[in-house]
Amino acid sequence: MKYLEEFQNPELARRLLDEIRATVTRPWALMEVCGGQTHTIIRHGIDQLLPDEVELIHGPGCPVCVTPLEVIDKALEIAARPDVIFCSFGDMLRVPGSDRDLFQVRSRGGDVRVVYSPLDALKIAQQNPHREVVFFGIGFETTAPPNAMTVHQARKLGIPNFSLLVSHVRVPPAIEAIMTSPSCRVQAFLAAGHVCSVMGMGEYPELADRFQVPIVVTGFEPLDILEGVRRTVRQLERGEHTVDNAYPRAVRSEGNPAAQAMLADVFEVTDRAWRGIGTIPASGWRLSERYRDYDAEYRFSVDGITTREPAACRSGEVLQGLIKPHECEAFGTACTPRSPLGATMVSSEGACAAYYLYRRLGTTPTPQEASPVA
Repeated sequence: MKYLEEFQNPELARRLLDEIRATVTRPWALMEVCGGQTHTIIRHGIDQLLPDEVELIHGPGCPVCVTPLEVIDKALEIAARPDVIFCSFGDMLRVPGSDRDLFQVRSRGGDVRVVYSPLDALKIAQQNPHREVVFFGIGFETTAPPNAMTVHQARKLGIPNFSLLVSHVRVPPAIEAIMTSPSCRVQAFLAAGHVCSVMGMGEYPELADRFQVPIVVTGFEPLDILEGVRRTVRQLERGEHTVDNAYPRAVRSEGNPAAQAMLADVFEVTDRAWRGIGTIPASGWRLSERYRDYDAEYRFSVDGITTREPAACRSGEVLQGLIKPHECEAFGTACTPRSPLGATMVSSEGACAAYYLYRRLGTTPTPQEASPVA
């Protein structure tokens, strides 16, 4: 497939690996921010092909995984109401709340529907004017613009029975939180290319300078990851800490101004809780006062919900890069994709799901098992 196979070429991967091996002289710990990057790394065994000196730490960049349990429980309460049609992308339906998930709400009579776009939910609202239609809007800077546009359209078209349950988060404050954590051992970041394609790279130079860490904007195919690692290791070995764009085919330094304008019109920055991590200042968005009537939290008054994470689930430590998934005692036993304890085992971008899917169950592969890329 054009634009994909070119970035999975085994011979080019070997060349990049040779360059990395020739460059590295000491141990370095790099964090890939996005869960999509984590899945590429684990699926192709990239972490096992890198020299021992280069460790990849999996970051908190899975939108489903970081959606706090409190918001999940609010979604479950709203979805169970008889006058509500609750719309969501499919990967949220199996994320466990405190005592159930959206699948179970649907099995008990709740009208929970899987949609492929927030605009699908808006269309459902137009077709059902006597029922409340709620879309579950989660994710990073990548999914926030279409959700913002949908609310903008609802207001413009005068569709009063549509609302958005918002749990959007922002990457730069998360990087700051990681770097100021006492347990932090991250020395560089592979930034998420799709986030930068929307927001640009303007927020990163200050972070790179303040924490003296290289930040390399990186794509999602195997060669993208290896090129990001190569550029990052080169900076680390030279004692540099700049922002570098290794994903120029998708990312411009200014990002997408139209998407940024839509975000600025509909949302405002707020403190946001991250599942397993806690509240990070200015790390999220909520609907601005102008659009507050479309905020499902206000419309349905779902305040006062208290939650408690399963004691056996260590997904918070996984999301902070403190442990690898298979180091959790529940991984693969009490916690599997069929009976997940945490969102990291459910989401298609979750680190625990990647380790389970690609059989990283704690064993060390032989060199023959770790073959280059394709």
